Amino acid sequence: MKKILVTCGLLFIFVGVFLIRKNDITSYLNKYLNSNKVISIEKNEYYRDYDFNFVQNTDNFYPKNYQDILNIYYTVINSGNNSFTFYCSSKYKDCIRDVKALANSQDTLSDINNYVHPYNGFSHIESEYNSLGKVTIQITHNYTSEDINKINNKVNELYLELYNNSLSIEDNIKIFHDYIINNSRYDSARSDSKIKNYKSDIAYGPLFEGYALCGGYTDLMQLFLEKMHVKNIRVSSDNHIWNVVFINNKWFHLDLTWDDPVASDGNDYLEYNYFLIDTNRLLELENTQHNFNLDHYSELKTA
Repeated sequence: MKKILVTCGLLFIFVGVFLIRKNDITSYLNKYLNSNKVISIEKNEYYRDYDFNFVQNTDNFYPKNYQDILNIYYTVINSGNNSFTFYCSSKYKDCIRDVKALANSQDTLSDINNYVHPYNGFSHIESEYNSLGKVTIQITHNYTSEDINKINNKVNELYLELYNNSLSIEDNIKIFHDYIINNSRYDSARSDSKIKNYKSDIAYGPLFEGYALCGGYTDLMQLFLEKMHVKNIRVSSDNHIWNVVFINNKWFHLDLTWDDPVASDGNDYLEYNYFLIDTNRLLELENTQHNFNLDHYSELKTA
């Protein structure tokens, strides 16, 4: 009888301690079990094996600092995943705080998004997290599989028609720069009056409908740059986005939107003011809509 009472007493104490310290115990078990998990990531065909000063691809999904979190988000977006879960290291006390900060920084998330292939870029991203260190990223992409198939067929067709092996990379970039501008107009109705008649914010608009916003110009140009195997990224300010390319061991800006001006006389114009220029020249020409975060794109700094 005494043994039964002692056993019941110990059980009662154990249950009481568990209830009082349930969160601490659960947190410890969660972190202990999760720390032994091997987390890998699937990469689709549009994954880009590029590292930058701001973000790098990673296979470490147990972050120990804020840079690790940036790298995880970049890798997940760059790999084309719709959903991905990672876990904070038990030694990284501010991990969830830093995840929250990133999740609430649309500017930083947009800049990360600019480093990936257009098809892997997101239109919406959400981060779910709990006090136990579990973080799940949910991604909605800009392009449907139907969009991608149709765009790829047309891009391949145009590439075979327009690309000239006997010309330099710069000259071939100019060919596609001119083609896009000559075959599309800036979608002023959507920009000025929010009238959405076309998919002008993605490559579909300028390619099939003849109308583009800056996102449409930039995405379509990037698809041709990818076909040419030219290293490139997108860069954005608060209300504008454009291409940047790496040729001859230097980075150059390429802004098709501003090379396709909306003229008051109704005529179409093709310009080259923003064709393969460095950052100093870009900011000399216009430093309001092109006022981007140089800390997030430090490769673009020039003396």
